[in-house]
Amino acid sequence: MENIRPNWDLDSIFPGGSSSPQLREQLERVKAEVAQLDQWAAQLTPELSGEQLGRLVAELQEILAQFSQASAYVGCLTAQDVRDAQARLLEADLGQISAAMTALQTRVDDLWASIPEQRWQELLQEPELAQFAFYLTERRERAKTKMDPARENLATDLAVDGYHAWSQLYYTLVGRMQVEVERGGERQQLSMGQAANLLADPDPELRREVFAKYEAAWSQEEELFASVLNHLAGFRLNLYKNRGWDDVLAEPLEINRMQRETLEAMWAAVEGGKPALVQYLRRKAELLGLEGLAWCDLNAPLGEAGREIPFAEAAQFVVEQLGKFSPEVARFTEQAIRSHWIEWEDRGGKRPGAFCTSFPLSKESRVFMTYSGTMKSVGTLAHELGHAYHGFVLKEEPMFRRRYAMNVAETASTFNELLVVDGAVQAAADAQEKLALLDDKLGRSVAFFMDIHSRFLFETRFYAARQQGMVSAQKLNELMLQAQQDAFLGCLREYHPHFWASKLHFYITRTPFYNFPYTFGFLFSSGVYARAKEEGAGFAQRYRALLADTAVMTVEDLAKKHLGVDLTKPDFWEAAVSLTTRDVQEFLRLTEE
Repeated sequence: MENIRPNWDLDSIFPGGSSSPQLREQLERVKAEVAQLDQWAAQLTPELSGEQLGRLVAELQEILAQFSQASAYVGCLTAQDVRDAQARLLEADLGQISAAMTALQTRVDDLWASIPEQRWQELLQEPELAQFAFYLTERRERAKTKMDPARENLATDLAVDGYHAWSQLYYTLVGRMQVEVERGGERQQLSMGQAANLLADPDPELRREVFAKYEAAWSQEEELFASVLNHLAGFRLNLYKNRGWDDVLAEPLEINRMQRETLEAMWAAVEGGKPALVQYLRRKAELLGLEGLAWCDLNAPLGEAGREIPFAEAAQFVVEQLGKFSPEVARFTEQAIRSHWIEWEDRGGKRPGAFCTSFPLSKESRVFMTYSGTMKSVGTLAHELGHAYHGFVLKEEPMFRRRYAMNVAETASTFNELLVVDGAVQAAADAQEKLALLDDKLGRSVAFFMDIHSRFLFETRFYAARQQGMVSAQKLNELMLQAQQDAFLGCLREYHPHFWASKLHFYITRTPFYNFPYTFGFLFSSGVYARAKEEGAGFAQRYRALLADTAVMTVEDLAKKHLGVDLTKPDFWEAAVSLTTRDVQEFLRLTEE
């Protein structure tokens, strides 16, 4: 697959970038439509007709689609160039519109909550409303646990220049940060995302140098980041207190449509799988000639995996491996690549990390990443294109049947990643290449079992501390260090105490506890992947049907319907963890020869 542009095509969405008149027109249109619908909705009573409820649902979805189209576009602009001042202003505009939409939704939710149960059930029998029963009932029940509409709307308004503004400040701070590194005899100024990519470089001295400077850069700004994180948590905790919520996990569990028993069963299985990963990490240290692994060595490549893989080669390999599972997935993926949906250039000024975002009106997606030429980066490409395929499966669905939770949002992405990484292992030319690729695959398990768990432990403990008052930067470092030591079973010789500052997930305001859903997605996808291997080609249609249902039921019901398993019990999770244990055993076997 040749001549693939390193930059995505955004002009087909809105021409003109952050100065696009079409974008401005759409924002103004959404603002006007929100105001008009809010005025009409204010006149509705609990005795509303099925026709009125149908109109309300239809117009809410239309507004949501238009707003999501504009919001996704602005998100792409700020990611591709963190110094785009005009895009930052557009973010502020989106924040104001989002607040108005939230106020409208609060009014509507309160209306739905006030409808008597019998009448509510009658309304949901209407042909045009029955398909939205799950989502509408979910909104209705959630409204019953919140404050009255006036106070909820006040909180929403204050959040624009408070809560969400702190999050935006974080991105501004990160955007101005740089790390100076000498490469090829030249001193280079790298963005934080570029510097993070070098932690997977084969050269141990370069990794150590970059990591030391990376840590130092976050340390230099730690007081600012500590202030941002404290204020984000303070706002959230005060909102919870006024709603009468006393458990910081209640909202993330509700958002992810999962039971606490499921979360506990998952983490218990993960703990059971960690000792095997400690064996892997110790063996990897021996192979690298180290007394023990430091944080900067976790993604260090072994052997052939260290060679640079051109993007065109990576893209072709991803398409080929996906095609072995499903021709439809492969066709979609190749079309996405050839249609310039991917921003993969390695350059300064980009936001760290990777993501996929959907454009509901265009029925397309866009993928953002900084491609580094490593197998890890190839896996990231496959991962984000999995998100795009999930969007493709749902592109003809109404908006209220497309709003899946974050944990199942990781299903198609991680499934894609497993297909591609396993394909690479199986296609290895010799034992040394297989070992290197197996190492890369196990590195992902370390990320989901240990790294993600450390984030969960940190955030849980941080919120407990924040309830008692402001938490200093020094204390945040201590909490992060302890969480990493606990999650990695103390097997590293050096950790990343400023990870709390470097990981943008802690600063996302829309989704609290942006961590455990990743481990859920990895293990859930592992279980789906195991089923796919058992059933062969016929599973592709069942897999598509599972993705199509991700927004219309709880995760427990989804698993029961499509896999016949109970997620609140340990069996499914332990079986998924055992796949990683087998990989460790193979890795150890190969390194004993």
